[in-house]
Parts: sequence; C-alpha cells; structure tokens
Amino acid sequence: MLEILYRDEHIIAINKPSGLLVHKSFYAGEADTYAIQELRKQIGQKVYPVHRLDRKTSGVLLFTLDKDTLRIMSDRFATREVEKKYIAILRGWAKEEETIDYDLVNENEVKQNAITYYRLLQKSEIDLPFLKHQTSRYCLVEAIPETGRFHQLRKHFKHILHPILGCRKHGCNKQNKLWLQTFGINKMTLHAHQLIFNHPVSNERITVNGTVDEEFKRVGDLLNFDLSAYS
Repeated sequence: MLEILYRDEHIIAINKPSGLLVHKSFYAGEADTYAIQELRKQIGQKVYPVHRLDRKTSGVLLFTLDKDTLRIMSDRFATREVEKKYIAILRGWAKEEETIDYDLVNENEVKQNAITYYRLLQKSEIDLPFLKHQTSRYCLVEAIPETGRFHQLRKHFKHILHPILGCRKHGCNKQNKLWLQTFGINKMTLHAHQLIFNHPVSNERITVNGTVDEEFKRVGDLLNFDLSAYS
C-alpha cells in the first residue's frame, strides 16, 4: 500500500518509495509495477502524474484526479510556482550554501539551463578509511531545484565534486562500493521531503511533507545525523 500524504477531490500526493517507477519510460527501462497503476488500484479511480521522481528517489509525488486539474498544476510546475525541497547526503563537506548554475544536456542531447540552490544542514566525519584518508566526511543538505531537468540534482552535485551517496550513474562508485561492503547499504540518499503550492481550485497554500524511509534513517544513524525533522 502506498502512503497517501494528502487527498481531496482534485489532487492526491503519495510518499513514493525508492525503486518504484512513476510510469513507463523508455529511459528508465521496464518494471513489474508503476506508481501510477498502483495508486489507481489502491483508490479505485484514474490518477494523472503532475511531475516525476527518479526511480531511486523517494518522496512526495503529486497526482491529479482529473485532466482539468492536471492542466492547471502542470502549468504551475512549468512556471516554477511550485516549490520542491529535497534532502540529500553528499560525499565531503559542501559549502554553507550555494547556487549551482550549470547547463545540463538532456536525454535528447539538447543543452538546457539548470539552477539548483542548496544549504548545508549537518556535517559528519566517521572512522571509515577511504583511499589515502583514514576517515570519511559527509554532509546533509537541503536542495531546491529552480528548474526541473532530468537527473538535475544528481548531476549538479557531481559537478561540484560532492556526489550524492549511493548514486550510481552520477556518483562515486568507489564510495558506493565501500558502503555496500562495509554496511551492506546501496541506498541512494536523495529524498523529496516537501512540496509547497497553491491549491488548483481553492488557491489555499498547501504544504505536503514526506518522511524518509528506514534505509535512509539507517545511513543517517551511521553518520550521526539528526533526521527527526524528516522522519
């Protein structure tokens, strides 16, 4: 059963588990189940995804219950009227805050402007030898993508040399292998924890929060991060 975070007669939001595809995608490959069909079965009516989250990204995912509302919310996402907040665990210690303005090439080889703002939340250094270092450093950040490009956060954090822990395609596979061998963890630590928008009908300000899963908490515990605000 999918965790429903918000529901009325127009919209519904779930806390998407890591590993679940939103819908069929040429780029993501095939799967046995998809969020769209699972939610349809669960509530007994059609749903329409407004945006998408990567397969391995968990967190708040918004659907509408009719096509008119879908058009309204799609327009609001396109005009950046919806605020999306993520938390991520990065390799190393990032800056206190930074705006990453770095163009990305999409799946059709078209260059697009991409902007991400992030702020540092917590830092950690643990006794985990890595290459020439006797310890390993990590940080917890909150990230707000101002644009919605394919794999934007994953690519942007790689660009500033602080890749997301557990990210395979745009991460540090030596670190990922170390965590798998040492702790048995290969979780990608990227979670969409909050969505803020005006309701498409009432115009009421809506804030939807999604808690992190047990595997994310386990990584946080190993790094002595306080995740109480997100769990």
